[in-house]
Amino acid sequence: MTDAHKDRNKNAIPTYRDETSSDSALHEIENLPKEYRGELPSDSNLHDPDRSSTEYREGASSDPELHESGASARLPEEDELYTYADYCTWDDDQRWELIDGIAYAMASPTTAHQDICGMLHLQIGNYLLGKPCKVYFAPFDVRLFANPSDESDETDTTVVQPDLLVVCDRSKLSDGRSCKGAPDLVIEILSPSTASKDRILKLQKYRKAGVRECWIVDPNAHTVRVFLLKDGKFTGRKYGEADSVPVTVLPGLTISLPDVFGETI
Repeated sequence: MTDAHKDRNKNAIPTYRDETSSDSALHEIENLPKEYRGELPSDSNLHDPDRSSTEYREGASSDPELHESGASARLPEEDELYTYADYCTWDDDQRWELIDGIAYAMASPTTAHQDICGMLHLQIGNYLLGKPCKVYFAPFDVRLFANPSDESDETDTTVVQPDLLVVCDRSKLSDGRSCKGAPDLVIEILSPSTASKDRILKLQKYRKAGVRECWIVDPNAHTVRVFLLKDGKFTGRKYGEADSVPVTVLPGLTISLPDVFGETI
């Protein structure tokens, strides 16, 4: 975040949606009939990313623990939407994502999450040595629908921080602090507080933005679900902890899941 952005509004605190999912909600997500078979569900009010953002705001709640340390903090406003320009003014001590203008507070990762992320980054990074594509890990802003050619436009309302991403078009990295447009590969590692958002809301945003390959890694089940984009739709395949997974957008790279999951604590 630049000093100019920080000076714009040092005390700005965004509206956010509580990411904590109940067991029943996760059960519902696991049993969606099309979630991991062909096209993702798009006809549900709950899971359709193209519907108005106010529908996603229903049930949004405030967690006072996220704000108790800031004496000047104000409670979030339920009717407020934000842009990337607003996002850049928020305190770096708390990580956020923006989806359709709604701010989501992000939880700190677990040791298992970091072990998996580290092993994936190691395998992908070693493969990319001397190659034009770049791999990054969170926190790193991905402005899925931003215009790479317009450096001054900060009106976009979706900014996400995938756990890992690969970018092969370096023009998308021109501002030196974000990816403007769709990465070629995105990897999300699930946690209990983000499972519903990662599996449904963000996955559909990745599809709409044109991310060519998306992985959903489950640290508890030791599985990886790989989604490939074809004709504007995601088709998926599930892999287990003993499998090796080819990375379609990086020909010649195969990820060893025994190495990935075998290092977790």
